[in-house]
Amino acid sequence: AMESRELFVLTYGALVAQLCKDYEKDEDVNTFLDRMGYGIGVRLIDDFLARSAVKKCRSYSETADMIAQVAFKMYLGVTPSVSCSNTAGNEFSLILDKNPLVDFVEELPAERASLCYCNLLCGVIRGALEMVHLAAEVTFLRDRLKGDAVTEIGITFLRKAEDRNELVTTT
Repeated sequence: AMESRELFVLTYGALVAQLCKDYEKDEDVNTFLDRMGYGIGVRLIDDFLARSAVKKCRSYSETADMIAQVAFKMYLGVTPSVSCSNTAGNEFSLILDKNPLVDFVEELPAERASLCYCNLLCGVIRGALEMVHLAAEVTFLRDRLKGDAVTEIGITFLRKAEDRNELVTTT
């Protein structure tokens, strides 16, 4: 699995570099990466459910833990820490000390300051969640490539906490 992961990371770097040539605006690159990730997430969820044999998540926090402890570990070989960031219990942060997608990237060029290099990941998470009937906003809150101490992905589930017992089963 290691060599395919490295190949993916290198290929991803080449993809982002090409997009930066094709699009002047960082926002356009970010949008492209998010959409592309979404398409991957929509397809990846079946593979994930089959390989992980996970049961239905009963809450948003269980879902966030599943993304971090099972999905990230399975596909990227890292396990982010998870924290809930609001009292309603629908906002979570995944904190990555190490982000394998940027293994071969030192920093963003100054003219690409608002590029969200790993935005593909946000799309993947969003797409996969949508397939199990969970609408979510997924964004980068902090990014080591931009000088932050850690990389942090924010996930906000878009249904109120009262709906928790109505989460749709995926099996």
